[in-house]
Amino acid sequence: MISEKQFNKEIDIIIANAIREDVGDGDYSSLACIPEDAQGAARLLVKDNGIIAGVEFARQVFEYVDPGLKVDVKIADGAQVKHGDVAFHVSGLSQSILKSERLVLNAMQRMSAIATKTNKYVEKLEGTNTKILDTRKTTPGIRALEKWAVKIGGGENHRFALYDMVMLKDNHIDFCGGITKAINTTKAYLESHLLDLKIIVEARNLKEIEEILESDGVYRILIDNFNYEDTRKAVKLIDGKCLTESSGGITLETVRKYAECGVDYISSGALTHSVYNMDLSLKAI
Repeated sequence: MISEKQFNKEIDIIIANAIREDVGDGDYSSLACIPEDAQGAARLLVKDNGIIAGVEFARQVFEYVDPGLKVDVKIADGAQVKHGDVAFHVSGLSQSILKSERLVLNAMQRMSAIATKTNKYVEKLEGTNTKILDTRKTTPGIRALEKWAVKIGGGENHRFALYDMVMLKDNHIDFCGGITKAINTTKAYLESHLLDLKIIVEARNLKEIEEILESDGVYRILIDNFNYEDTRKAVKLIDGKCLTESSGGITLETVRKYAECGVDYISSGALTHSVYNMDLSLKAI
């Protein structure tokens, strides 16, 4: 996984790029009708139920736009919220609040939706030893926000990108010429380039799992699109030799049954690619 320093750098890039995109050379709506020195305050109003996420990100946005803005947090990231709750107050120059508004709302609405959905999966897994993972099926340009939201919702992050973990999937295996060859050439490449990266290998059937187990150095086997019976067989076959991960169309309705098959992890792209934004608004007070 990427370091905290790398992650924070990603957040800084997201903020700078989003402000560039939205503000450009000026917020002329505010510049035209609000005095430069006018002071104001606003509150982040929750108009939905779920898990709030992005409060800390909002604080960073306000800091970037105007270090003079003051944020008074009422509800922290990860808390259950309901319609009518107020997550925070922000006060300072009115123009700065308005310049920050859309980025704060866009991010928090999506992050809160992801955290809420993730938390529903986490609740389904209570009492098992299985953890829910996100994937790389994220919105281009804001992956760090979406993976941050998964963590706030109680889930765990899979690899952040292509550079922090090796995942040999079906196309890698087929293009390379087979599972064993793909594993061996990958291990040789990592060694020759002095890279210390974990290796995950996807299996499409039980026979492929048997072949994967013939090689050392595999961190986790991705049990992809297996039914419940074959998943249980796969877990028994692997027998703790490496970690196990189920994936492939697993829903809120089926996640518990896959967990009961004994896998260590379940990954779901739906955590980030299929959510409906939480209704939030920033209102002047």
